[in-house]
Amino acid sequence: MVRRAIFSLACLLATAGAGAPLVACSPQFPVGGLPGRATEITFPNRSAGGRHEYWAPAGARMIMTAALASETAEYGHNIMGPLQDAKGLTIHISREGDSRVSCPAEVLLPEGEVFEDFAPRLADLDGDGMPEVIVVQSSLSEGARLAIYDRRARLLAATPYIGQSRRWLAPLGAADLDGDGAVEIAYVDRPHLARTLRVWRYRKGRLTEVASAPGLTNHRIGDTVITGGIRNCAQPPEIVTVNADWSRIIATRLVSGTLTSRDLGPYRAPADIAKALACP
Repeated sequence: MVRRAIFSLACLLATAGAGAPLVACSPQFPVGGLPGRATEITFPNRSAGGRHEYWAPAGARMIMTAALASETAEYGHNIMGPLQDAKGLTIHISREGDSRVSCPAEVLLPEGEVFEDFAPRLADLDGDGMPEVIVVQSSLSEGARLAIYDRRARLLAATPYIGQSRRWLAPLGAADLDGDGAVEIAYVDRPHLARTLRVWRYRKGRLTEVASAPGLTNHRIGDTVITGGIRNCAQPPEIVTVNADWSRIIATRLVSGTLTSRDLGPYRAPADIAKALACP
């Protein structure tokens, strides 16, 4: 079954205050999605061809918002504590200081698929200045995969599904981890079972796995957050996780296609990870 993407290029929807809509539109999900399940990032309205959003001036400071929408108990994996999976993804653009937003681009997954994530992540993966959306998408029969959508809610690329129901992955972030000019995405494959850190490179619309390392994790069943992330204390950036038994904080770098790790100290509480991510 084909995923349904809905996008209306020229529409603007007034959410509050001044600024009437240019054209009415009727999104199927609430603007902003589920409470607490949205992510925002700013970017300049400037592209190689002029501007990304033609309804706003070139160079204007824009805000992309991506959110999960429409909770569902269809899968019932329940590894995110009280947070439920979602059937929908909604993406919209606004301009700083303007109450209007673009008509959302939306994805409604077919039966048998859910977004099994806390919230989407946003990062410019191809260097064109427009962020892409990174999200965990799961199949009821094949488990999780990492999916990338564009501003118009079109699926650009995805890793393979893990291959078994109720098998999940926990993203850590995206950055140019080895200085080659391409962006890598890091996640822990089956953080409760396999505990394997995997790094994939996004280039020319494709994802390619470049390295993996065992014995690392970033989530416990029932937690409502992912532990760790990517820090930019020095070059190259480091991926911060914990070891398999949650006793040590580990920093991992991608060097010449290989992941190398070092111990940052004991893990006792979430504050230890926060301190590590903030840099010494």
